[in-house]
Amino acid sequence: MAFTRATGKHRRPRRPSLVTRTTVRAAGVAALATTGVVGTLAAPALAEESAVEQTGLTPVISIGESLAEQIDAQAAAQEQAAEKAAAEQRARAAAQKEAEERVKEAREAEARAAREAERKRLNTFVAPISGSYISTGYKAGGAVWSSGSHTGVDFHAASGTSVHAVGSGTVVEAGWGGSYGNNIVIKMNDGTYTQYGHLSSINVSVGQTVTPGQQIGLSGATGNVTGAHLHFEARMTPEYGSDIDPVAYLRSHGANV
Repeated sequence: MAFTRATGKHRRPRRPSLVTRTTVRAAGVAALATTGVVGTLAAPALAEESAVEQTGLTPVISIGESLAEQIDAQAAAQEQAAEKAAAEQRARAAAQKEAEERVKEAREAEARAAREAERKRLNTFVAPISGSYISTGYKAGGAVWSSGSHTGVDFHAASGTSVHAVGSGTVVEAGWGGSYGNNIVIKMNDGTYTQYGHLSSINVSVGQTVTPGQQIGLSGATGNVTGAHLHFEARMTPEYGSDIDPVAYLRSHGANV
């Protein structure tokens, strides 16, 4: 009995052509090249060519555990590097903030010191004439004074000597004062009053604030005098007759007289 081959679509599977095999192999090598494991996987991949030729099927290449471990290690290293960089950035920011705080504290301390120095300066009294001495004391008697005694002290001074405010205050009188000649009266910050008489010139005006050691005028011989000097009084009020010991007053406020 003779057998004949059936016609139709039942044909023997064709083997992949050389072009197909080459393309598959090249694609596999290219894919592996991107992972950096061509050297370890390329040879097994090429070895599978015989299996393709025998079965006509393209084998699936799986990544081994060692490669997976390498990828995990690389990811862990990158994560550690990122954490390290973040920690360094935080450390730099903290150091910068600390430095800024130190600068701020130093400036604040400097400002406080300056304010304290200014406060002390404004509360410190000085002699009305530098390097002078008292030529006539407080309560000295004689017919020269209408009250029968000296209501202040006289500082020795040639005409034209600089006269200073003994402390901080506000000028309440600046001009002619009768027997006092040209005179200045200052209300001090503590509520007391100081008077400077017989001046040859006046350098301040009513309402003006003055500070310790500020020049307010020049000594002279105006008014009821026998010669040039500075008459200085300390008073409880701006009125005549409320005088207190000017030397004790100045010394109680730290002036060296």
